[in-house]
Amino acid sequence: MAAAEPKPTIPGTPERSREEIRDRALALGFDAVGFAPATLAAEARARLGEFLAQGMHGDMGWMLEKADRRGDPQVLWPDARTIVALGMSYAPHEDPRRLLDHPDRGVVSVYAQGRDYHDVVKSRLKQLAQFIHRRHAAEVKVFVDTAPVMEKPLAERAGLGWQGKHTNLVSRGHGSWLFLGEVYTALELPPDPPGADLCGSCRRCQDACPTAAFPEPYRLDARRCVSYLTIEHKGPIPEDLRPLMGNRIYGCDDCLAACPWNKFAKRTREAAFLPRAELTAPRLADLAQLDDAAFRQVFSGSPIKRIGRDRFVRNVLTALGNSGDRGQMALVERLTHDGSDLVRDAAEWALKRLNPAP
Repeated sequence: MAAAEPKPTIPGTPERSREEIRDRALALGFDAVGFAPATLAAEARARLGEFLAQGMHGDMGWMLEKADRRGDPQVLWPDARTIVALGMSYAPHEDPRRLLDHPDRGVVSVYAQGRDYHDVVKSRLKQLAQFIHRRHAAEVKVFVDTAPVMEKPLAERAGLGWQGKHTNLVSRGHGSWLFLGEVYTALELPPDPPGADLCGSCRRCQDACPTAAFPEPYRLDARRCVSYLTIEHKGPIPEDLRPLMGNRIYGCDDCLAACPWNKFAKRTREAAFLPRAELTAPRLADLAQLDDAAFRQVFSGSPIKRIGRDRFVRNVLTALGNSGDRGQMALVERLTHDGSDLVRDAAEWALKRLNPAP
C-alpha cells in the first residue's frame, strides 16, 4: 500500500520557515532566492507611471491596461503577504556580441537560444509552491513574466540585486543574467534587506546601446530598444532605426553584456538554457527563406516562435539590408513579392539598401 501523504506541519518560527523555503528553492535549481513584503516601493510605482505617461511603452498596451495590478501586488492578489523572488542564471558561455562583426550571420539574444525559459522556470516555481502549500499550509500563486508583475523592482526589494542603469536587474553574483520568477504567498515571512545600487559612475550599458534607447540612466525608451523592435513591435520598424540594428534579429544583449558585474557570473548550469546549435551562428540567407511551416518547425519550443514567421523574417531582412552583401539581392528581391505586407516592406527597404540609386 502506498505511503500516506505527510500532513502539513507548521515550523516553529517564521525565520525557520523562510530558511526551509530558501533551501528547497536552491535544491530545485534556483540560483538566487529572496523574500519581500507584498508591496512595491513608491519609487518603483512612480517610475512605472512616468514611463507610461511618456508613451515609452510603445505598442505594449497591456502595460497601460493593467497598470493598477502591476503597480500593487495586492491588487493582483489581495491575500498576498510575502513574495518569494527567485532567479535562475542563464549566463552565456561566450560573449554574445561576438557575431556583430559577421554581417552574414544573425544575432539572437542569449535568453532565446535555448528552450523557452517560461516553461523551465514555471515548472520549478510550481514545485516550490507545492512545497510551501504542503509544508506550511499557505495559499500560493506563481508568476514568470506572464502576468502584470513588476519582477525587477520586486527582485530588488527581495535583495536579489538592483535595477541597473539599463533598467535590468544586476546581481553581484550573477551579473545581468538572471531569469526571474515569483511565488506569491499568504504566509508572513521576514523580508531580506533590499539590494543596494552599486552602479556608481559606470555608464558602460548606456554607451553600448546601438540605438540610444536610454534618454538618461535608469530610463529606457522601449520605442528605440532593439529588443522591443524585434520582438514586441508588430508593425514596420522605423526606417531611421533600421541601419542602427546591424544583424540583431531577435532581441539585443549589448547593454547586458557590457556590465562589468558580469565578471563574477558563472556559466549557467541549466542544460535547457544552453544554445541550440542552429541558433549559435545562424545564416541570414537560410533564415530569410523560412515559410510559416518551416519557421514553426525550426523554432518549436523556442520563445522565438511566439512572434511568428512574418515578424521574424522582417527582422532578418533588416539585417540583410545592413549586411552590404549584394550577393543576397536575388533572395531579397523574391521576398518583395511575399504574401505579407510586413515582409514586403522590409524586403523593399533591404533591396534599396543593398543597391542604392546612383
